[in-house]
Amino acid sequence: MITLRPLTLADMAEAARVHRTSFDAQLPELSGLHTPAEDRAYWRDHLFATCHVWGAEEAGRLVGVIAYRAGSIEQLYLLPEAQGRGIGQTLLATAKAEHDLLDLWTFQQNTRARRFYEKHGFVVVEQTDGRDNEERAPGMRYRWQRLEDGGLQAGLAAT
Repeated sequence: MITLRPLTLADMAEAARVHRTSFDAQLPELSGLHTPAEDRAYWRDHLFATCHVWGAEEAGRLVGVIAYRAGSIEQLYLLPEAQGRGIGQTLLATAKAEHDLLDLWTFQQNTRARRFYEKHGFVVVEQTDGRDNEERAPGMRYRWQRLEDGGLQAGLAAT
């Protein structure tokens, strides 16, 4: 059984571990940019201080995390063994319930993430060549927007 809860400062080391495990499994060619200590500091000092951070737990173990704020999903990661079971969708719904518009970035090469976001109503609004991110990997900005009638956007042209 999966349970969701807001995470506390004490959970940030475990959130950083979920992030790194998922990131490295999905994008091994981009792994190693940060140390585990840097990951923990990022979650503790930046994300926890500026975002709502929620976690998905199974049998008392953190298996997924989302960090979001008004207009933006900053991080969404699931352990590899937790993927494909609706957990990501449930975490995403937490952010969607609070906001009418959300942007997020993912790497162009992360086709699994791109399929997931597109399945859940996000559309591409920008593509970059990667020269402005620390990984130097081409990126894509996605947007989800709730329409006034409660529906979702039909689509936006990529720029």
